[in-house]
Amino acid sequence: MSVDRQASPERRQGTSTSVQRVLLYAGLVAVGLLFIGPLYWLFSSALKEPGDIYQYPPRWLPGWHVENFAEAWRAAPFGDFFLNSLIVTAGGAAIKLVNATLTAYAFVFLRFPFKNLIFLVMLGALMVPNNVTLIVNYITVSNLGWVNTYTGLILPSAGSVFGMFLLRQYMMTLPGDVIEAARVDGAGHLRIMWQVVLPMCRPMLVTVGIIAVVDMWNDFIWPLIVTNTVEMRTLPIGLLYLRTTEGYANWGAIMAGTVMVGLPMLVLFLFAQRQIARGLTGGAVKG
Repeated sequence: MSVDRQASPERRQGTSTSVQRVLLYAGLVAVGLLFIGPLYWLFSSALKEPGDIYQYPPRWLPGWHVENFAEAWRAAPFGDFFLNSLIVTAGGAAIKLVNATLTAYAFVFLRFPFKNLIFLVMLGALMVPNNVTLIVNYITVSNLGWVNTYTGLILPSAGSVFGMFLLRQYMMTLPGDVIEAARVDGAGHLRIMWQVVLPMCRPMLVTVGIIAVVDMWNDFIWPLIVTNTVEMRTLPIGLLYLRTTEGYANWGAIMAGTVMVGLPMLVLFLFAQRQIARGLTGGAVKG
């Protein structure tokens, strides 16, 4: 009887742990469905007949109506939209990454007056909504004659304070002995940055680069304001063109167009998620 009484609390504790684990897994499944459900409905609707999208009760299994993609491509100049988005995303993300890397290196390894104050002012810029600067940016771009050009689309977004902050935090975790050894060998700042710092910052560089790519690819407000011809529109504006400008109401084609816009970033994230996790967790070690 004493053995049973001693084992009973252990069994109760084991049962409680099992219940907690089941509840945890159930909660994770519920949260996962909240995120995966809309994506599944988007991809499945892109492959359905137009009538099946409005069917009630809903038809959850997708069909094979791939003509939706051809209809979307014909209804709007998606070729131009893709080209514009590729140019703007590649150019803008590259400039953002270079600026963030140089600025972060300067804040960590260089000495100059009011460094901490300048850093705090730049961090304060993160608190200002982007929409506040739209009018100022547009007036500047218009005066320079950059409206409806790739320059006007890219340069106003050339800075990334958030990317600079992430890289700065990561660079502060690098071993100082390695940097000091490079200085003893006679390496200057350019060589230290290129041959020592950047190779060790590769996970965070990938993270900041992907954040910049997604930001430029998904940008909607600024390309809508600074472009005034269909040929210069980017993909997010192309979806608006597909839905409203032409009065197009075929939801199968609209869903197919949305898939074409969102799929590249989804694939990019799936392939780079491990690097993103390494970068974010590595930068959180030291403040």
